[in-house]
Amino acid sequence: MDDVLVEVDARLRVSLGKLGLTPHSRYLVTKEADGRLIFTPAAVVPEVEARFLANSELVERIAANRADPSRMVRRQRG
Repeated sequence: MDDVLVEVDARLRVSLGKLGLTPHSRYLVTKEADGRLIFTPAAVVPEVEARFLANSELVERIAANRADPSRMVRRQRG
């Protein structure tokens, strides 16, 4: 991508529309020592989901169970 000049307004805001970024609504911004700002698209997940995803053993067990249809148990609703 070619460099694009982005100007800061009086309230220190910039418009990212000129950059042709994909339409993300949230970014994680990292400020480098030399002043560069790195924008990384981000997603917000609930804390309980983050704790679940951090438990790699549990995630692996669930993936293994889902990969083997004989392990699935059909539940009756009602």
